[in-house]
This record gives sequence, C-alpha cells and structure tokens, in this order.
Amino acid sequence: MMIANFHKSVQNDLKSNIHTSGVSAAIILSFLINPTLTSHSFVSVISRRLSSGRKAFIDYYSGTMLSGTQGLLFVLAISLLSICAQQSVARVTHENGVKSKVYLSPKITQHPGSVSNKFYYDIEFPKGHIAIKSFNAEVVDEEGNPVSLQETYLHHWVAVRYYQRKGIKEAKYNGNLGFHQSDFVIARNAGVCSKGLTQFFGLGSETRKTDTHVPDPYGIEVGNPLQVPNGYEEKWLFNVHAIDTRGAVDAMGCTECRCNLYNVTKDEYGRPLKPDYVGGLFCCYDGTQCKVKNGVQSVKRNIYLKYTVEWVDWSDSIIPVNIYIFDVTDTWENTGIHDCLIEFNVEKNENGITTNDFTSTKRSKANFPISGDVVYGSAHLHSGGIGSALYGEDGRVICSSRAIYGEGNEAGNEAGYIVGMTTCYPKPGSIKITKDEVLTLESNYSSEKSHTGVMGLFYILVVDSSSTLDASVQIHQDSVVPIFFWGVTVFGLAIFAAVVVSYRRQRQSEDGYHSISTST
Repeated sequence: MMIANFHKSVQNDLKSNIHTSGVSAAIILSFLINPTLTSHSFVSVISRRLSSGRKAFIDYYSGTMLSGTQGLLFVLAISLLSICAQQSVARVTHENGVKSKVYLSPKITQHPGSVSNKFYYDIEFPKGHIAIKSFNAEVVDEEGNPVSLQETYLHHWVAVRYYQRKGIKEAKYNGNLGFHQSDFVIARNAGVCSKGLTQFFGLGSETRKTDTHVPDPYGIEVGNPLQVPNGYEEKWLFNVHAIDTRGAVDAMGCTECRCNLYNVTKDEYGRPLKPDYVGGLFCCYDGTQCKVKNGVQSVKRNIYLKYTVEWVDWSDSIIPVNIYIFDVTDTWENTGIHDCLIEFNVEKNENGITTNDFTSTKRSKANFPISGDVVYGSAHLHSGGIGSALYGEDGRVICSSRAIYGEGNEAGNEAGYIVGMTTCYPKPGSIKITKDEVLTLESNYSSEKSHTGVMGLFYILVVDSSSTLDASVQIHQDSVVPIFFWGVTVFGLAIFAAVVVSYRRQRQSEDGYHSISTST
C-alpha cells in the first residue's frame, strides 16, 4: 500500500509541477507508471529522445559497465542533466528556434555597360509576426554562382517594408513609380532622415563580408498585425542598382556614375542636369549605358539578387530594436531639418604629396530622438572610402566601421573594391545615447584621386530605454532557476523511486516471485 501510494503521489506531482521539464517528465513517468521496466527497456525509451552521441554514451555505460539499479540510476542522471542543460541554453540564446530561408529576386537582364535600377514589389519574405536575426544578400548568375564585382557592380540594394491596401493590384516592378504611390504606405525605419533612406536593410558592394546578425536576445520586429493599418497588409520591396562593367572603358568610372561615361545631360525624368553635376545617381539610372570598348559584343545574361533571411517567431522574451540610419550629407546642423542628400563628391587633393595626407573628411550632426542602448553598428561607403565613425556629444566613440578591400579576382575578394565593412557589437548596456543628444558622423575617403557619387551612411540598432532591458534580462534569469530546481527535484525523485523499486524487487524475490526474462 505504501509503494502504491508513493507511485500515485509522485505521478501526480510530476504531472502537475514538472511540465516545464517536458522530456524529463515523460521519461520519469514512463518508469514510474511501469515499475517493472528494466534498465535495457529504459534506455530504449530515453534513447529516442537523445542525440546519437549521447545514446552511444549511455548504451556503453549502462550495458557494459553497469547493470540493474546502478545502470538505471546512471542513465537517469545523464539524461536529466543533459536535458536540463539543453533547456537552459535554449531559453537564453533562442538558437534552437532560428529559421532560415534563401530567396531569389526577379530576374535582372544585363549586357555589357548596362544599368538596372528597378523596384521589385511584393518580394518573397517570411510571413507572420517574427523577429529578423539577419539579412544577407549577393548577386548570382542563373547557375547560382557568385558574380564578381569586376563584372557586375552592386551599387546598392535596399529592402523596404510597406503597407498595401487590400484588393489593389500592382506591377511586380516598375522603375518609374518609386517609393511613393497611392494605396500604399511606406513603413519606414525609425529615422533620422526626414525623407529618403527608408529601408530596413541595405548594403552595396560590401554585402558579402559585412555581418548583419542581430545578437540575442534582440530582434527586428516585423509582421506585427497590431502595427498594420486597417484595410492594409504588410509587404516588402527591393530596389536593386546593378551596373554591368564587362568591357567598360573605365570600369571604376562606371561604378562612380561619371556623367561623361554615360553621355547623360538629363535625369531620368527629363530634367536638365546642373553644369557642375559631374557624377552620381542622376547619371546612372535604370536603362542608361556606360561606355564600353570598341568591338565588345553585347552578350546578355541574367543575374539575381540571392538573399538569405534568418528569423525567429516573435515572443515576449525578444527585445525589439529600432533601426536608425545617419547620413553624412544631413543638413540638420544648418537648416534644423534632417534633409539627407545621400551622395557627395570627393575632390582630389593636389597638395597631398606635400602634406603626406590624402584623407578627405566630411562631417554632419544629428539629434537623436530617443534614449537607448546601441547593440549594433556599421557604415556604408563606396570605393575610395577608408572608414566612418559615429561620436557622442561628449566626443566618445559610439561605433567606428572600417572598409575592407579585396585583394584578388574571385567573387568576394575583388581588388580595388570594398568587399566588407567592420561592425560593432557593444556589450549590452555599455553604449548609451540620451534623448536629443547631438551626434556627429564622420566619413573618411581617400583624396589621392577624385570620386563622384559616393555615400557616407551609418546604420545602428538601438534598444529603446522604455523596453526595460534590465527587467527583460531578469525574466531570463528567473526562468532558468525553476528549470534547474525542477531538474534536481526530478532527479531526486528518480533516485528515490529506483531505490523503492529495487527494494520491492528484492522482497518479491524473497517471496518466490521472479520477473519474466528472455534468454538465448
């Protein structure tokens, strides 16, 4: 009667209190419900719940070195400790729940010297209320092979979130519509520019070797149905600007959109260019042609932007981050308006040899709209760029990002091109920005020769102070304690159960009862 009551009591306790230990409860319950379960049978039960490595370990020790109750206790200890450890790691890092998918943009058809700068609406993107953990992209050919920057220069790609009115049909892409249409609303990043630079994600030639991972426990929240206006649905678009430089007279000049190489005197809307406008986006718009060498055959080929998205399902344990983009051409310091001009030119320093200094520095200031902690930072520069840094009002470095240049010919290591940018991952809570703090962005370029149409952008991810980082971390810590506690409790109960069963079997043996076994 005492043993029967013990089994009943432990089963009820496990069912009501140990639900947080999932697999552990299932394993112990299977043993307690059937007290005649042998060590070998028990191993069979838990082996289905463990990896092959742990299974081999358990099989060896329970079947070779130990037997009977000792083997059973050893197996219980190993299984419970390993499961408790697994749950602790999973709760803290969320690594087990990360999903990943690779997509392809619509086909981009090019020929030597051609420019494609189209908008692709309603692109494929993960659905549901999720947290983006990384967004990586590169240009590939029809066979999926990486395309070298020496053949197709990726000027930029940006991914923009927008809300489209339900029931409205639109073309998959249209180079003339731009970002603003009726029946849809741009769901832009958090700032700081008053117009333009609305993207959530975006890079250029540096895309292959620039880390975009968002560290745990943070995530970029998208797909929240409470944020979508009534009658609309959330979608995403791409703007991909690719320049085919095969056979070009001046490949680097083509990438800098020098107007004389494109034979352009008007912008894409037919407006005359200013006399002093010598290069930039107004000269390399969609459909323009950069000058190629005589005799170069116009061989068409199709390329794609391959993009890989990693995400996790949204949960209360994820701390949302806001995306802020700064532009070194921001006019706020002089106008009071965050008017970001996006591009600028770098003049050749004629006195560089004398001064032994070929560095051209451009700066801008911007006030920050919230108080928060920085968790990530990286810059976007064009060829000729050296590095960029974001400073606080007191002169402290918030983040600095350096250009990584290629040294060879293979894709991802093209000599003369920026193939990556270094990134910042500050220790949580170590880099703070206060509301209305005036920040300074500094971009450095080489002035050994002139450069046209360059950029100086800086991306940072910031946790709003209202997200109460400390409270969220405390929640994580509190959630680990009960798991450990119940793990120890279950382990203790298992030992006690095994001792009781061993004692019961010994009594049965003394009374003349024997368990049924098979022999060979």
